[in-house]
Amino acid sequence: MARWAGWGAGPAGAGAAGGPSRVFLGALTVLSLASAFALWRDGRPSSAAIALAGGFYFALRVAGVLGRRRGDDDQS
Repeated sequence: MARWAGWGAGPAGAGAAGGPSRVFLGALTVLSLASAFALWRDGRPSSAAIALAGGFYFALRVAGVLGRRRGDDDQS
């Protein structure tokens, strides 16, 4: 049986397998920003602001400002 991190909390929960890749986070950034633009163009500024905030969050994750960094030790 293959090992899978699942979605639960704790050491066997989500993120135990290393978290999302930079490519995946980059794709989410682009899709969030494209969604924000489309929503803004359609006259839905509050929804566009939420999508823009999501794009900003994913951009920070891609840049390594937020989230777990390589070499971090949760045991200390």
